[in-house]
Amino acid sequence: MTDRGAGVDPGTRVLVTGGAGFVGSSVVRAVLDRGAEVVALVEPGGDSANLDGLDVDVVSGDLRDADAVGRAVAGCSTVFHVAALYRFWAPDPEAFYDINVTGTRHVLETARAHNVNRVVYTSTVGTLGLFGATTDAPVDERSFAHIDHLFGLYKQSKYVAEHEVLRAAAEGLPVVLVQPTTPVGPRDRGPTPTGRTVLEFLQGHIPGYVDTTLNIVDVEDVAAGHLLAAAGGRVGRSYILDGQNLELRDVLGTLAAVTGLPAPTRRFPAALALAAGHVSDVVEGRLLRREPSVPLEGARMSTTHMSFDDSRAREELGYRSRPAVEALERAARWFVETGAVRPERVARCTWPTPGADLASFEIRT
Repeated sequence: MTDRGAGVDPGTRVLVTGGAGFVGSSVVRAVLDRGAEVVALVEPGGDSANLDGLDVDVVSGDLRDADAVGRAVAGCSTVFHVAALYRFWAPDPEAFYDINVTGTRHVLETARAHNVNRVVYTSTVGTLGLFGATTDAPVDERSFAHIDHLFGLYKQSKYVAEHEVLRAAAEGLPVVLVQPTTPVGPRDRGPTPTGRTVLEFLQGHIPGYVDTTLNIVDVEDVAAGHLLAAAGGRVGRSYILDGQNLELRDVLGTLAAVTGLPAPTRRFPAALALAAGHVSDVVEGRLLRREPSVPLEGARMSTTHMSFDDSRAREELGYRSRPAVEALERAARWFVETGAVRPERVARCTWPTPGADLASFEIRT
């Protein structure tokens, strides 16, 4: 198999699926900065505000519609397949497989039919194994998951989709995988489950924390990693795109330091989070058919140390990421500036002065 790295160059035509989404819109901006033309495939009827003001060819199409995907791919030399159903719960569980697996098949098949030079598939570190991981002992791309620890339909469907991607690579499609950790930053309109943690802190809705680890990365660093993977990634190889491993209490403490809001001090046992997740899943999810206020998948993740090592991406791609404190400060400011936070909480915020050394605001306990 021959690696055919496809740098994003001026004048090239590039497709970004999920181009109006949180990560996708950052990839769109990174591609535009290179002078390339962008086609953004967006969900019919979805919010495309993240693309406002950008010179982008917006195409409305559902990943489950092979013809619509084919029309978007036509004429593109590089495809960034970022779109996915990224939620902890959905009223129709089959939607996870229809979008994340069947939709990925459609992208792969049409990319092959149109002789695309490179496909970059956005996977997730959620498909990796985390046994024994700690803040100081992270895992890398070689850590395999036990099937029974792939909590939730999002992780399970992305795990299956990865196998479709790897099968396509084995059959000759020039596809590379990237595995972002927990991105934060501007334009998280959903918000994503990760961004919701930042927003809930700003709103004062986080009463405490559990013993867990998160890897915080700025969404724009993740986007830059996508372009590096397109240019220099090896076919069929995966690359973790991460930032900094922090215990959850330190994430919340750092957010408190950069916003001036109080940090929660109560530590809850993991069993309590799991119990709340099970009750919420049964009562709200199954009986009331609405999104659980404490998603079971999120509760299970809260008992796992999600700590990662991105050495492969740094050494093979030249990937770099900014400190977590900078990413968290940017995310918090965006939520406040866009009116997502209650006025009485905004009034209590005190921000670092322009030009301040944000490293001094990082909390490590």
